[in-house]
Amino acid sequence: MSWILLAVLVVLAVWLALSYNGLVSLRQRCRQAFSDIDVQLKQRHDLVPNLVATVQGYAAHERGTFDEVTRARSAAMAAQGPAAQAAAEGALSGALGRLMAIAEAYPDLKANQNFLQLQAELADLENKIAAARRFFNNAAAEYNATRESMPAAFFANAMGFAPQDFFNLDASEKQAVEQAPSVKF
Repeated sequence: MSWILLAVLVVLAVWLALSYNGLVSLRQRCRQAFSDIDVQLKQRHDLVPNLVATVQGYAAHERGTFDEVTRARSAAMAAQGPAAQAAAEGALSGALGRLMAIAEAYPDLKANQNFLQLQAELADLENKIAAARRFFNNAAAEYNATRESMPAAFFANAMGFAPQDFFNLDASEKQAVEQAPSVKF
């Protein structure tokens, strides 16, 4: 009888240890995925002043938009955590969209090689950020699902395994994704 009890306790301990280690691994994957997003966002933040300076050379009278982009960039660089960063990056994306709309009004700027290169780099970074965000959200979903399932549900909160926020689209990005593109001939 005592051997059976000992065997059950050993199996239970191994099961809990494996569950704990699994949560640690998933939490680390979330942190690594979030770091990947940070790298891409840092590159975007570094690109923004060059883009603003290039557009500013052609459209100096659009001071309000340049100030808005600069403020949004500063807020995005200071944001901490997935939810705050997602909101700040959404504001920066909106400001960059307005900056690009200004650029459309200047044919000389649209033909400038430096601007075209910066625009291509920005588009590439936006794609990389979207991919990194998907990877992070996938890791967060897997972590949260494991955290909320048995046996981790019994000890996850007590052991410091808090739920992981997602890096969600902000309202303007959601609207852009939900709207069907218009096709004009």
